[in-house]
Amino acid sequence: MRARARRFHAYPAAAGERAVYRKAPTRRGRRWRAAGMALALAGLASCVSTPITGRQAFNLLPIEDDMELGAQAYADTLAEAKLADDHPDAPMVRRVVARLIPVAQRHLPVEFDWEVHVIDDPQTVNAWCMPGGKMAVYTGILPVTRDETGLAVVMGHEIGHAIARHGTERMTQQVGAQLVLDYIAGDYSELASEAAQLLVFLPWGRSQELEADHIGLMLMADAGYDPREAVGFWQRMAAASGGAPPE
Repeated sequence: MRARARRFHAYPAAAGERAVYRKAPTRRGRRWRAAGMALALAGLASCVSTPITGRQAFNLLPIEDDMELGAQAYADTLAEAKLADDHPDAPMVRRVVARLIPVAQRHLPVEFDWEVHVIDDPQTVNAWCMPGGKMAVYTGILPVTRDETGLAVVMGHEIGHAIARHGTERMTQQVGAQLVLDYIAGDYSELASEAAQLLVFLPWGRSQELEADHIGLMLMADAGYDPREAVGFWQRMAAASGGAPPE
């Protein structure tokens, strides 16, 4: 077998010095370097400032994709849920989000497609807000919230996750840059099956929960609710679910 000839490039030297010969970059090496530079540039362009807290976050997805991914995951979730929009507390749910949405929207560069439904599930003590503003409140959490202010604590927290873009930030971190870049390029197949879990249903990390708490308290205060009432709600939540916050 013939040995592959190596290509070298002569680099000019100063007068009186010998020329320096170095191995010329291969086509594959140039491709890898170009890909690395592209990802580095994408990383620089994808550092975004989180509303209210000002934290710098790495998120490859543009905020418009929060709405697209959230809307699809929302439709898939509601298709398997039993809605209870005629529940006695449903008007209260709508009042709370109607007060929180305008103050949250002020911190966003695009208009989210806000929507809320009540899900009939007395065993699930939870509520959530998808990226892009699609929300659900399970009937199981309503006895814990007790009143409108208690529910404002919950929904301020959940909206906090959405406007901080925790869902697509986690997607960027967990599925890897290549899958996210494929999605941006129009290949939705790999992310579609995982979207709901990554965007909202997996438990959040401690730093994300604390940031959502911070944002949520600011939102509910701006909406005219007393944030001091959050203490009583979280005590009731700890008793009802062993200390786990709504996801």
